[in-house]
Amino acid sequence: MNSNVVESVVTQIEGLSGSSEGVAQLNTILKQSDDVIRSQSATFASYLTRLDPSIHSLGYLYILEACTASPVPEARANELILPVVRFIDACSVEQIRLASDKFITVCKRLHELVMILNAPMRAVAPLLTAIHKIRPTPEHLTPLHSDFLQVCLSAKCYKTGYSLLEDDICEVDQPRDFFLYCYYGGMICIGQKRFAKALELFHNVVTAPMSTLSAIVVEAYKKYILVSLIHLRQFSSSFPKYTSAVAQRNLKNFSQPYIELATSYSIGSISELKAFVQANQEKFENGSNLGLVKQVVSSMYKRNIQRLTQTYLTLSLQDIANTAQLSTPKEAEMHVLEMIEDGEIYATINQKDGMVRFLEDPEQYKTCEMIEHIDTSIQRIMKLSKKLTTMDESMSCDPVYLSKIGRERQRHDFDDFDNVPPRFNL
Repeated sequence: MNSNVVESVVTQIEGLSGSSEGVAQLNTILKQSDDVIRSQSATFASYLTRLDPSIHSLGYLYILEACTASPVPEARANELILPVVRFIDACSVEQIRLASDKFITVCKRLHELVMILNAPMRAVAPLLTAIHKIRPTPEHLTPLHSDFLQVCLSAKCYKTGYSLLEDDICEVDQPRDFFLYCYYGGMICIGQKRFAKALELFHNVVTAPMSTLSAIVVEAYKKYILVSLIHLRQFSSSFPKYTSAVAQRNLKNFSQPYIELATSYSIGSISELKAFVQANQEKFENGSNLGLVKQVVSSMYKRNIQRLTQTYLTLSLQDIANTAQLSTPKEAEMHVLEMIEDGEIYATINQKDGMVRFLEDPEQYKTCEMIEHIDTSIQRIMKLSKKLTTMDESMSCDPVYLSKIGRERQRHDFDDFDNVPPRFNL
């Protein structure tokens, strides 16, 4: 009896996968047969060799999702990874989008399997392919973005992970997906030394609307402080006005060592900063942030050198070492060369007499490359502006949004008194 049911479903998968109308009909049949496929997943698995993942994608997906639903021991993890990877690579975009939730579940299961085997590299390319197939547009954030960035982090494939961060995200379905995307994305950017982008992503987490504080936000705030010190050489503890009240009230309480680190940094004493780091080393290690903290210490040397360019035209390496609190002229030379290479300062070093000459920014903003860069930036801003206008118009016509605004306006009408504290948070 069971074998007849399984054979019937597989036959329908084979017979209806050849046209759009047939696939739509098959989708209805598979939804109705989902419980049967799950209960007989072992039997259905044996039929996968009869199906072509590129032609019978929808049916193949239903069976594959059922086969990977149960916890998998490490011994079987390896044999399941290969069919999942092959399916992701070959499957039809049109068919899998009819069961996008199941496709996402299978892809997340792949993430779990490679982590069981401690082989995250095996999921990097398949998950990137899956994202390209499942997302409607490059502006859409899928639930797979964070999984992809996480395996890139684990595999140290920062460049591949960064390639996904170049898209402007405008469509978000679940807030948690957005928080994880920005958090892991920020860490990818740190790995690529793209501190400006990392700062932007961590800032998005900290200032995003939220009703409760999560561990993701707290960890993002800690890294936001550290990256601010590394990249900007300063940190402001004040929040933008649009930051949620819950974040403004609680984030600093959960990040005291990092706030105190920023305070110590602002004083400008290398010895005091090092002493503070040493005293709180265990706290930074527990948060997996000690490496970034060491970069903060290094950035103070660079900050002190950068300030010298505002006062002096020429200076010896020995004087730079003394002023920036470095041990030797050679160490000063190393920092100056690194800053020149990174475009943080413009200078030349005379190796004969050990003198450093600070220069003006040579960029005249009139080369073809610079004009092209400016034009690209303008086009991107115009595109974002148009997108925001469209979203604003859409929200203005949303009955749910208008209803909520109407209720809140009534509350304001009745409670609009200076001596009455607000009783809600937007």
